[in-house]
Amino acid sequence: MNPITRVVDGLDRFQQEHQPFAFVYAVMKKYGDDNAGVLVSNFAYSAFAAVFPLLLLLVTILGIVLRHNTSLRTSILHSTLADFPIIGKQLANNIHTLQEGSTIALVVAILGLLWSSTGVAQAGLFAMAQVWDLPGPQRPNFVKRLARSLAFLGVLGGGILITSALASFGTFSSHVWYLIVAAEAVAGAVNVGQYFLAFRVLTPKVVETRHLWPGAVLGGVVWTVLQAVGGYFVGHQLKHTSEVYGTFAVVLGLLAWVYLGVEISIYAAETNTVIAGRLWPRALVPPPLTEADRRSLAAQVTEQQRRPEQQIGVSFREPPDSGRGAGAAS
Repeated sequence: MNPITRVVDGLDRFQQEHQPFAFVYAVMKKYGDDNAGVLVSNFAYSAFAAVFPLLLLLVTILGIVLRHNTSLRTSILHSTLADFPIIGKQLANNIHTLQEGSTIALVVAILGLLWSSTGVAQAGLFAMAQVWDLPGPQRPNFVKRLARSLAFLGVLGGGILITSALASFGTFSSHVWYLIVAAEAVAGAVNVGQYFLAFRVLTPKVVETRHLWPGAVLGGVVWTVLQAVGGYFVGHQLKHTSEVYGTFAVVLGLLAWVYLGVEISIYAAETNTVIAGRLWPRALVPPPLTEADRRSLAAQVTEQQRRPEQQIGVSFREPPDSGRGAGAAS
């Protein structure tokens, strides 16, 4: 056995024998198995493309419903844009309400914005189906996907109302440290709830609800921390790009922020699948394959099923050198 193989085998034994390292590696391995980088890119592009129609839809509806309450309308809009550190003010200056010249034209425009915004939910539905390795017959059809898309937009809308109330509380208590801590704790709980509802809406019912909580907690906590320190990250990004790209720096900052949020969400979903399927420990450099490796690889194959009457089977055979290393499944 050469020195490199000996070192790799030692690392493999170490991570398989220590649960925290084995679990983290399993999540990363599942992320790679699902080609989740492509899922993140697709989801992030759809989310980025949906930001402006959603903001325009929000501003227009607020302008109609709260036309006589300018302060409340402004508060809701600012609390929504607060989810985009640094660049929120620039977005506010470039999003204006649709004019109410014609009721029919306004209704058509609102419906058009609503339809264009469902693209992000469609990307989310596809991502969750891929992450959970669901075969074709267990994936929602067009009607169910559309209903879930509208439900997902409803989750986002409900989150806006709650965060608006939290923003008002945070402004009121901005000089009292324990109230600030309480507000952040409540914000974290709200983010966990939003993640859970989003996972439930985007994930087919074949996945039990109890399997969605770990990733929801992880995603909600990480997103809360990221929102608290997000100004630094986005501001750092814009500081180095604004001189070169000018106003395009706002777009780049927004895209980076959306991409980061989507990546957190996909990792949180992968955490759910790893826990639900007990997909650890995974071999660092197989062979031999662990039992978790076999279950994960089998799920990737059965995911290709497209019809209920189609049957797909998976079998494994050990190569001649399957005895290399330790910690492998028998």
